[in-house]
Amino acid sequence: MRFTRRTLLAATPALAATTTPAAAAGHKLRTGFERLQSDGYSVLNGQRVGIVTNPTGITRTARHIVDVMHADERVDLRAVFGPEHGFRGTAQAGGSEGRYDDPATGLPVYDTYLKSGQPLADIFTASAVDTILFDIQDVGARFYTYIWTLYDCMEAARLAGKRVVVLDRPNPVTGRSAQGPVLHKEFATFVGRQPISQAHGMTVAELALLFNGEFLTTPVDLDTVTMSGWRRSEFYDAAHLPWVPPSPNMPTPDTALVYSGTCLFEGTNLSEGRGTTRPFELLGAEGIDGRWAAEANRLGLPGVHFREAYFAPTFSKFQGKTVGGVQIHVHDRAAYDPVRTGIGLLVTAKQIFPGFTWRSDNWIDKLTGSTQVRTAIDAGASTDEVVEGWQDELAAFRRIRKEYLLYR
Repeated sequence: MRFTRRTLLAATPALAATTTPAAAAGHKLRTGFERLQSDGYSVLNGQRVGIVTNPTGITRTARHIVDVMHADERVDLRAVFGPEHGFRGTAQAGGSEGRYDDPATGLPVYDTYLKSGQPLADIFTASAVDTILFDIQDVGARFYTYIWTLYDCMEAARLAGKRVVVLDRPNPVTGRSAQGPVLHKEFATFVGRQPISQAHGMTVAELALLFNGEFLTTPVDLDTVTMSGWRRSEFYDAAHLPWVPPSPNMPTPDTALVYSGTCLFEGTNLSEGRGTTRPFELLGAEGIDGRWAAEANRLGLPGVHFREAYFAPTFSKFQGKTVGGVQIHVHDRAAYDPVRTGIGLLVTAKQIFPGFTWRSDNWIDKLTGSTQVRTAIDAGASTDEVVEGWQDELAAFRRIRKEYLLYR
């Protein structure tokens, strides 16, 4: 059975309405949490609540919503579930905080990172909650793991007989369109569970509806609390919300803007800028000089210039060594295409750098979702030819995606 957008929205008509003309005219964005709170938490009445969140789950005054709800007698908050990097954000990439009691609230914090299916369902059962809230700021890329934490939590909540309520936040790089290759199911991992495009152009509430309608074998009991006043064409600064790094290497919205393309360099032996103040905007390796920036600029990619750059990462690849490469300078973010840019940089890096190699575990295939990008680049394809290779699958995904969009 496939749930439509109308079926799911009918569950919470007062809160799940899309942006009204009045809201658009005033253009004051309100997050899902703000609408939940202003409605007196009526969606949670009589429910023992657990929440999946991290440091991004804050109010516009930068107070964490766990602290807010814990202090509010209208909410029976019983547990917190921490994703990758942890609830309070103390862990680096590929890490979590484990099980502990939160010093600020005394609430039990359960570790969900890399847990799915029945083991995660058992955690939800042990927590003795009725409803699982989800409120995490996403960055719009398929391989950013929080959306798959959402997917795994939805699947586990169904197994445990729990309800899920997703509180929406803006896609910081807009919701204009889906871009990039679509995952093939045989390449499913925690950086991509299901066949969506590399830059999905959706909010977490829209993704939750998509997951429930297309990918879960049996849908979970799902409600979404949408934003008001959000426009799909807007970047994060239009929201006038504080930015909290969703992960240690996502320090600014500028990082999110390039991430869905340049994260592909995790699948190579080049540095993707981890260990610098500009991760995913700085790329390089020992032995690269100004020829890469020059070649990349010749591509004429829209909205972006490339500068010859040298940097010394403090951790990760090339730790403590000075490497050469490029810095990405986006001068027209409305025209900028991060996925095409990432492909162009891979193509030119392989052309000018004899030492270029893919990671031995073919991580690039897991990031792009198939062998298509790697094999095309290895065969000498141009940027346009690589991008053309996924257009049919992307068009099919866009048709599916359209059915689950909440904001027009």
